Amino acid sequence: MTAEPLSSRVESAIALEVENVTHAYGARLALDQVSFKSPAGQFAVLLGLNGAGKSTLFSIITHLYACRSGAVRVFGHDVARDSGRALASLGVVFQSRTLDIDLSVEQNLLYHGALQGLSRSETRRRQGDLLARVGLADRLSDKARHLSGGQQRRLEIARALLHRPRLLILDEPTAGLDLNARADILGLVRALVADAGASVLWTTHLIDEAQADDLVIVLHRGRVLAEDRAEAIVARAGATSLSAAFRALTGADGEAEA
Repeated sequence: MTAEPLSSRVESAIALEVENVTHAYGARLALDQVSFKSPAGQFAVLLGLNGAGKSTLFSIITHLYACRSGAVRVFGHDVARDSGRALASLGVVFQSRTLDIDLSVEQNLLYHGALQGLSRSETRRRQGDLLARVGLADRLSDKARHLSGGQQRRLEIARALLHRPRLLILDEPTAGLDLNARADILGLVRALVADAGASVLWTTHLIDEAQADDLVIVLHRGRVLAEDRAEAIVARAGATSLSAAFRALTGADGEAEA
């Protein structure tokens, strides 16, 4: 049976709306009229090959790049015109590691808390629950350099959640991790959606990181080719899997990893 289209659901709120975003590097068009909406409480997957434009779009959503054409709104707040409120609603995990590896776990959190306007006492009050949630409660005094790659990523997720954002966005968060660490990070973030009603945008080139009920946005060569639940995309393509549907949509010959 064909899955119910997202457009027919009742949406209480839109966590992220990207509207007609276009971006170029000189003569090279990186994003071409990109539009999609992600409802609140949804695990959304931005899926595309390396070079599809995912990181460019991520930089525009986080206001690292100016949005030259189009608009990005986070819970209705325009990232360009109302950046303070928009960015206050965002928790961000970048693809490249951004921890200070010579600081302890607690010092990394205290520094980020100060950047977010939190007092040291408030940061300390929040960090216990967050570190327990990501499995690092016993590593508070350890320097970040002594954590494994997966543990460093868990710390970055805890740090991103410190100011209690309404939307968590992650750019290729499992890049460079082994299979077990990948599964742990993905499971952790999915639990945030299931247990806390978090809203998530997860960007990846790994097709197996998407589940049947996820909202999937297929980005290819700077254009959105599909936006729906994964199972609906598969059904519409007449395919047997999301990997096969992705190949049918993009013409890719296995470049994306299943």
